Amino acid sequence: MTWLAETAMLSHGWRRFLLLVVAGALAGLSIPPLFIVPTLFVAFPIWVWCLDGAERKSGLRRLFGPAFSIGFAFGWGYFTVAFHWLGAAFFVDGGVMIALMPFAILALAALIALFWGAASALAHLLWSHGSWRILTLATFVTIAEWARGHVLTGFPFDLLGYALTPNDEMMQITSVIGIYGLTFVAALLAMTPALIWPADNRPLSRRLLPIFLALGVIAAQLGYGYNRLAGTTATPRQDVSMRLVQPMVYEHADWGSADPVALIDRLLMLSDMRMNPEDQGLADITHLVWPESSLPFFLSAYPDALARIARMLPDGAMLLAGAPRQQYEPGDATSGQPFNSLLAIDNNGEVVASYDKSHLVPFGEFLPFQEFFGRLGIKQFVPGAEGWGHGDARRRLMNLPNTPKFLALICYEILFSGDLGDTAGAQYILNITNDAWFDGSIGPAQHAHHARVRAVEEGMSLIRAANSGLTFSTDPLGRITAELAPLQMAALDVRPDQRLASTVFSQVRYWPLLIVLGAGLLVSVAVSRGGRKRRTR
Repeated sequence: MTWLAETAMLSHGWRRFLLLVVAGALAGLSIPPLFIVPTLFVAFPIWVWCLDGAERKSGLRRLFGPAFSIGFAFGWGYFTVAFHWLGAAFFVDGGVMIALMPFAILALAALIALFWGAASALAHLLWSHGSWRILTLATFVTIAEWARGHVLTGFPFDLLGYALTPNDEMMQITSVIGIYGLTFVAALLAMTPALIWPADNRPLSRRLLPIFLALGVIAAQLGYGYNRLAGTTATPRQDVSMRLVQPMVYEHADWGSADPVALIDRLLMLSDMRMNPEDQGLADITHLVWPESSLPFFLSAYPDALARIARMLPDGAMLLAGAPRQQYEPGDATSGQPFNSLLAIDNNGEVVASYDKSHLVPFGEFLPFQEFFGRLGIKQFVPGAEGWGHGDARRRLMNLPNTPKFLALICYEILFSGDLGDTAGAQYILNITNDAWFDGSIGPAQHAHHARVRAVEEGMSLIRAANSGLTFSTDPLGRITAELAPLQMAALDVRPDQRLASTVFSQVRYWPLLIVLGAGLLVSVAVSRGGRKRRTR
C-alpha cells in the first residue's frame, strides 16, 4: 500500500486522471444491491493521496485546476458504475436509441461528477498534511452529496451512505442520523487508510489506530442495529387490509399501443384472484392498490372503467390506482399539463381524492429548459403528454374516508430523505412505482433498497406496489414482511404495521448534521491556517 500511496501522490496528467477514474469505478461497486463495501477503503484513500500531491495553482485554476480534476475523475468513475443501470431504459421501445446509451450514461455521470470535483477543489483550498485532512474532504464530499440531492430538483440516487446499509442491522442507524449523516460517516471511514500509508517513520501501532477506530464505529453501528431490532415489536394494523397488484403493464412506454379494455380485464382478474383455497379474494380487503402506470391512459378514454371498478369493489373498499389525471380550468376542458397521479376510487366508482406527483424525474417526466432541448429534438422519456405537471408536495398526506392517514409517494419521490412532505399524523407510507423501464438491471433492487431506508428513517411501515417488481411490505424497521418475486404477475395481501414512536431523525431531521459539517469547516480552516503559519516561519 505504501507503493500505491506514493504512486498516487507522484502521479499527474492523464495517468493520474485514469488512476482516479479506475479508483472511482472500484468505489462504485459498493452501491446497492452490490454492497462490495471493502472497495471504499481501497479507493477513497487514492483520492486523498492524489490531493496530497496535487499542484497548487493561482487564480481560477486554484478552483478549476488539478484538485478539481482529481475529484471529477474519481466521481466520473463512481457515477458511471453507480448509474450504469439507467441504460436499460434505452432498450425500451425496440431499442431505437440504444446507440446513444453509452454516451448518455457517461454524460450523466460527468454532470453529477461536477459536484465531487467542486468538493475536491474546495477541500484542497483548506488542505493540510495531517490527519485532519480526511475530515476536510469528508465534510466537502457530504456537502456535495447534499447539493446533488437538492439542486435542480435533486438526483439523490446512490448517496455514499447507502454503502453502509447492506443489512437490516446496519440500516437502523439512519433512524438517528439519516442517510446524509451516514454519508458523512461513510466518507470519513473510507478515507482512514490514507492515515496508515505511506509508512514514513511512524510506529505501526500508531499508524493502525485509525483503522481500528473505523472498525469500532462499524461494530457500534451493528450493535445499535441489533439491539434496536431485538428490542422493537412491530404490530400489524387490524383496520387496514391491502391487496397489492403487480400487473406487468408494459404499455407505459407507448400509450398508442394501450388497449384499455384488455388492461382493465387483466387488472380486475388479478385483483380478485384466489391465491389459495382459504383466500376470500376482495371480500376482506379494505384497499386495493394498482401501481404507477397501471393505467397508461386517461380514464376519460374508457368511461366504462369506473363502472367496472365499482362493480368489483366490496362495500367500503377503495382502489388506489396509479393513473394520469387531466387538470381542468374553468371554461377550458383540456387546459394545463396532466399529472402523474394516485387516484382514490370508492365502490361507487367515484374518484374521491388524488395525489399528484410533485417530484418529477428530469428528462423522464419533464424536460428542463424545454424550449432549448425541444429545438434539438430531445423530449422526455415518459409518453402520453408534453411533459407532466408538478403537483403540490404539501398534499402527499392523504386522509380518506374510514382510512388512517398515510403518506403517498410516487416512484422516485421515495428517494428524498428528510423531504417527504408533511409526515405528521401519517401512519404508513404507500409508494407506487413503475421500474419496468429498468427490468433486467440492478435498478429496481436499488430503488427498493432506498425505499426501505426511508421506512427506517421515518419509523413507518412501507407498502410498495410496483408494476413489474419489487412489490413488498416492510415493518417500521425496514424489514420485509411479505413480497412478490420480480417479473411475477400476481397479487399480494399485506397489512401495514402501527407507526413507531417518532424516530430521532423524524424529530430533528438534518440539523445535527449541519452543525457537524459547520464544525468540520471551522476545524479545517483552523488547521489549514496553522499549517500555513508554521511553513512561513
